[in-house]
Amino acid sequence: MMTGNTLKTVALLAALTALFLFVGRLIGGSGGMFFALILSLLMNMGAYWFSDKIALAMAGAKEVSYEEAPELHRLVEQLAAHARLPKPRIYVINNPSPNAFATGRDPKHAAVAVTTGILNILDRQELAGVLAHELAHIKNRDTLIATLVATMAGAITMLADMARWALIFGGMRGDDEEGGGLGEVAAGMLMIFLAPIAAVLIQLAISRAREYGADYTGARITGQPLALASALEKLAAVVQMRPMDVNPATAHLYIVHPLSGGLAGLFSTHPPIQERVARLRQMAMNPARFGLF
Repeated sequence: MMTGNTLKTVALLAALTALFLFVGRLIGGSGGMFFALILSLLMNMGAYWFSDKIALAMAGAKEVSYEEAPELHRLVEQLAAHARLPKPRIYVINNPSPNAFATGRDPKHAAVAVTTGILNILDRQELAGVLAHELAHIKNRDTLIATLVATMAGAITMLADMARWALIFGGMRGDDEEGGGLGEVAAGMLMIFLAPIAAVLIQLAISRAREYGADYTGARITGQPLALASALEKLAAVVQMRPMDVNPATAHLYIVHPLSGGLAGLFSTHPPIQERVARLRQMAMNPARFGLF
């Protein structure tokens, strides 16, 4: 049975796909819609196979061996066994801002990356909570969903840019060359400008839903929701003072939003820390209801 978050994600993914095809139709009618479909398939295939390598390279992450980080390896190994997952590859990012993310197309090809900052400020239980959250993303296949959503949203923006240029040079037309008056053209222009905004909002909604789900699953893996709550509060406070210099396209991967202020805060891919902490505390107050033992 699908959970509420899963149903919401499926519905939003369907809306994102429909929006993508609609923009393609605005550009070139049925032919444009077919082009959009082929483009989305090609981009998603590329994202499926190479997204982990791209994300890790963009973050400047370096894979660490057991000898280089024995405590980190042991902790991940224990949590992965408890979550019934293969042990992911482990990476460290040399960055004082505390954060972490998971990536990979499936549990057998997954990786977890942590910054040096997070290793310095969290105690073992809090770090376990963060790592369990990342393992939850792997277990729930959020890493793949996030990649596909980001790819689709980016493709919609690209198509909308193409459509704007087509409008400038008068090359955009639908199936019916003779049909469509000024009102239809105006509506098409409006959609071309609104489509990227709608795509971003859908991406944000999916990302926020998956974060709540990973908090819930991660807390069940460790059985200590308060440790994750404490970690989130620490991370949010430090990141506000010391944000990471990351590409905004990868911001949704991290456990707390790595950017701060301005539009980066307004269009956050993460739900409010206060709400996430409140939900975790509710889990701790009702352990039987949430399957905590």
